[in-house]
Order: sequence, then C-alpha cells, then structure tokens
Amino acid sequence: MTNTGVSSSRFYWESHFNFLAAADVSVPAAVSVFPRENYEAPLNWTKQAYHHLVHFNRLDRGGHFAAWEQPELFASEVRAGLRPLRNS
Repeated sequence: MTNTGVSSSRFYWESHFNFLAAADVSVPAAVSVFPRENYEAPLNWTKQAYHHLVHFNRLDRGGHFAAWEQPELFASEVRAGLRPLRNS
C-alpha cells in the first residue's frame, strides 16, 4: 500500500455537505458528463454554477476515470471544450 488513502479521500470528505450546491464560476468552462461519474451534473445546475458555459455534453460511456477508460472520447471532449475559446 502507498499510504495515500486518507489524502485521496480528503476531497470527498470536504465536499460531502456542499457537493450539490452550485458554484459561482465566471471564467469560461466546459463540462462533460460521463454516465458512471460520482456526480452527473444536470444542465440546469451547470448553468447556475458556470456563468460562462462554453460547452456541455452528456456522454454515453465512461466514468470516474474517463481519460483512462475512454481516452479517445475524453480527448475529443477536451478539444470540443476548448474550441469555442480559439476565437475569443
């Protein structure tokens, strides 16, 4: 064991009570919702949280480790999320 269990779970412990509260982010943001993620953000929550939402997509496969599970799909989502910023 690498003794990293406590540090890796810190995020979940700290965000446990405030996990569903909308954030207040004003920089451009892209959200890709993978079906087996711990929290699948609905579009209405995402629009409240990210005031300059440039990309939102709900995918049909992938999960918490989407970059590892579906690398091509993840890379295409990163590209799609950054595409609107090219002409900004």
